[in-house]
Amino acid sequence: MNLKFTPATWLFPLLFVGVLWLVFGIEEFLNTTFVAFSLNPRTFTGLAGVVCAPFLHADIEHLANNSVALLALLTALMYFYRRLALKVVVIGILLSGIITWVIGRPSYHLGASSLIYVVASFLIFKGLQVQHYRLVALSFLVIFFYGSSIWYMFPTADAGISWEGHLSGFIAGLFLTKKYADYNPIIEPQYEWQRPDYDPSTDKFMQRFDENGNFVNPPPPEPEPEASPEFQIIYDFKPKKEESN
Repeated sequence: MNLKFTPATWLFPLLFVGVLWLVFGIEEFLNTTFVAFSLNPRTFTGLAGVVCAPFLHADIEHLANNSVALLALLTALMYFYRRLALKVVVIGILLSGIITWVIGRPSYHLGASSLIYVVASFLIFKGLQVQHYRLVALSFLVIFFYGSSIWYMFPTADAGISWEGHLSGFIAGLFLTKKYADYNPIIEPQYEWQRPDYDPSTDKFMQRFDENGNFVNPPPPEPEPEASPEFQIIYDFKPKKEESN
């Protein structure tokens, strides 16, 4: 399994969360609110919230809680599923928003928690689908930290919690797992810079690794260089003939 912690792994989550704080900061600076752009189910104007609602938050506590979860989950998504990460985020936002628009209560729904449920659901089910030990471990890790959040996908006494958005995000993440069922991060596709006739099985370097990327075939030790003979200097003096008187 070819995993690399590239700058994009942490840069994308930081930028995404940074946009959330930027929007909130603009609201505070202008002493206004963008609640009119939040999701209002089954209304024409509420359709704008399908895209805008994840970037809006009720207060700083709401934003801070979502930011911590997003940083952790988006980083895991970028690290283990970097080729699908942007698709999961974009499609997840749109799909969870549409479902919420259809099933939600007549109220304003806003916040990035629906995206949190999208990513958490995808990480859980995709890891169990691939059945690679690292991805399964990630699935159980997400369950351990966010498993209790399952109760917020059902109607609660707290009217301020959009359980419809949470449920929609969970459904969207499960749908994306099925949509990209053929994607296996263990088997990386050929890079564009590789020659069309490149065969990793004949590459001596690649033969040192198994199909999971584990190092199994160390290279043979290089032969020690032969000891060079000692460097000797031989002086050949010939006696000088004495000149006769």
